[in-house]
Amino acid sequence: MSTLRQLLSWGSGTLANAEVPDSGQDAWMLMEEVFGIEKSYYFLHGDDKIDPNTQKRYEDMIRERAKRIPVQYLTGKAWFMGYEFLVNSSVLIPRFDTEVLVEEAKKHIMPGCRLLDVCTGSGCILLSLLAECKDRIAMAMGVDISKDALQVAIANGNRMELPAQFRESDLFTHVTGTYDVIVSNPPYIATGELADLMPEVRDHEPVLALDGMEDGLYFYRKIVSQADGYLAQGGWLCFEIGYDQGAALKEMMTEAGYGQVQIIKDLAGLDRVAVGQKK
Repeated sequence: MSTLRQLLSWGSGTLANAEVPDSGQDAWMLMEEVFGIEKSYYFLHGDDKIDPNTQKRYEDMIRERAKRIPVQYLTGKAWFMGYEFLVNSSVLIPRFDTEVLVEEAKKHIMPGCRLLDVCTGSGCILLSLLAECKDRIAMAMGVDISKDALQVAIANGNRMELPAQFRESDLFTHVTGTYDVIVSNPPYIATGELADLMPEVRDHEPVLALDGMEDGLYFYRKIVSQADGYLAQGGWLCFEIGYDQGAALKEMMTEAGYGQVQIIKDLAGLDRVAVGQKK
């Protein structure tokens, strides 16, 4: 029978040997999940003996993480914009970088706004905007081609008690009406670059949500060309983009007739969001 301190040391070492980034942090996150404790408890009771069954659960999760399965898929939860979202391998894990898209989109949400999220995945973008701007949003719709992803989004909407609607749609195929703000974090990794991604992403996150086809811009072209029919006059189209796609998106949106096209950088100084207004 081990103590919490011994078990955490074993977990951290096991993950480090498997070359898992942030091995100590991940070992602790899994300990929090399995034992339901906070660090204050650990510091006071680190030398206490622990239940063998709970120890086994922790060891099993560490071994899964050592296979490079993301922590968020093991716990079934991820944090985004200060909200906890349910996740599984049907959806991308929400990233901190994507919060830039939410913060930028918030600037364009006016009272009575009709909001559409294309490629909604877990629903984290749409639901965060709805939670932050509830009084200004008249209607919020998320669409995705993946039925499994939509089940996650619906579960998150119900859990957060937010009046979001979700619909199965290949981009705009089943979208009706017009919207004041359209947001999207579409697949934007070039097919040839998928093999170079970290194992956590390459081997475990859904390829459907990652593969942006040959040059990574395939879905941007489709959305930019089709969104005009679904944006209200003066409406805004807001994308998350790859760090090297800013110039291409600015040119694409400008040529499509959008005004006030801007590329917004993330905290690391990399291009992260593209926005433009329907004239």
